[in-house]
Amino acid sequence: MRRDPLARPDELIRRVYAYVAYVVGDGPDAEDITSEAFVRATRYRQSYDPSKGSPATWLVGIARRCIADRPRPPEPTDLVDRESVDVHESRADVLTVRAAVARLPKRDRELVALRYGADLTARQIAETLGLQTNAVEVALHRLHAKLRTELAADLGPDEQHDPSKGFGSTAGI
Repeated sequence: MRRDPLARPDELIRRVYAYVAYVVGDGPDAEDITSEAFVRATRYRQSYDPSKGSPATWLVGIARRCIADRPRPPEPTDLVDRESVDVHESRADVLTVRAAVARLPKRDRELVALRYGADLTARQIAETLGLQTNAVEVALHRLHAKLRTELAADLGPDEQHDPSKGFGSTAGI
């Protein structure tokens, strides 16, 4: 008997929305794309093949196609000018990380979105993108190093990013 890929929708909705929000930014567009992904998933749930990946990986793939099918490509996350906003220090750090991620090439932003937005493992990202797991692990490692360097340049000496906190959560990037 085939397993229903939408049996635990709460966790899946969170992961898909987080991925989409990394790509297009929080808000109505991310909600619309997430909804469209679940409409398509419901329509084609019989095509889900557990041997090809987890339900989360399958749904993120559908969300990627929904993003690609949009009439105009979405802009990277809308950034707020750090100088013009009176926010707490932690929020300023979030904006600094978002700005660093937004400056990355599209492929790297996609990796960040899949890893930290959708919370996929390197193996799941490799399945989604049709790559080798090792290639994804190396790309993520290089991406971390690049972001650390950029963040060290963006933040003053008293504001260095704490690497133990990672680079993201849905609120962080």
